[in-house]
Amino acid sequence: MEGCLRGDRKFQKALYEKYASRMLGVCLRYAEHREEAEDMLQEGFIKVFHSISTYEKRGSFEGWIRRVMVFTSINIYKSRLRNYKEEQMTEYFDEPVNENIIDRLSAKEIVALIQQLPEGYRIIFNLFAVEGYTHKEIAEELGIAIGTSKSQFARARGYLQQLIFKQNKELYEQLARSG
Repeated sequence: MEGCLRGDRKFQKALYEKYASRMLGVCLRYAEHREEAEDMLQEGFIKVFHSISTYEKRGSFEGWIRRVMVFTSINIYKSRLRNYKEEQMTEYFDEPVNENIIDRLSAKEIVALIQQLPEGYRIIFNLFAVEGYTHKEIAEELGIAIGTSKSQFARARGYLQQLIFKQNKELYEQLARSG
């Protein structure tokens, strides 16, 4: 970290190589596609290197970098928000998804399903369910009402349930018949 504070590129490269793959995973949750996630990652590391002197050594350094990546991703999302129109869900799946189906999904499959959520839903779902932000924090960061955050999260969950059901319809029907 000291080398990064001095702006030493060798230390910056080492820091980047140590954290880049994990932080790319964070950025992928907010991006529409991999190339955008890579842009978020690059912009995030530029911010890390420019603001590393503000790290107060409370909590983990990796956690601080993660927070920079999340806020960088949110800022990129906000810049697209002007063009974003909330997608209306014509279908809403109200039944809970069978937990046996969720248990059979791999983490990779779950991430792929989350990536299929409409952008606004995906951002709020990731912030609340994955990153652990409160609806109040989400509302403040995105400049929306708390109720909007809550309703978008509820819609995201419903949409995700619908995606899980559609992907696993045959398995769901077998489990429903067996018990």
